[in-house]
Amino acid sequence: MTFKRALQVILVVALLGVAFSGILTYRDFATQAQSCTPFAPPGTLFGYPPCVYGLIMYAGVAVIAAWGLVGKR
Repeated sequence: MTFKRALQVILVVALLGVAFSGILTYRDFATQAQSCTPFAPPGTLFGYPPCVYGLIMYAGVAVIAAWGLVGKR
């Protein structure tokens, strides 16, 4: 697997993670359904549910992977 192909795979997985955690974040804040985890009520860290942190982390990985793909190397 080439470096470029690895970055493409990482970008696709990160975008899927952004979509999934974004939907959960939207459902949590828009409907107050407490739906980040299907098995138990979500805990909070600094007042936010865990799906918000997943959204931020996946978005960061997607940005870094996209930056690596468009970079001149």
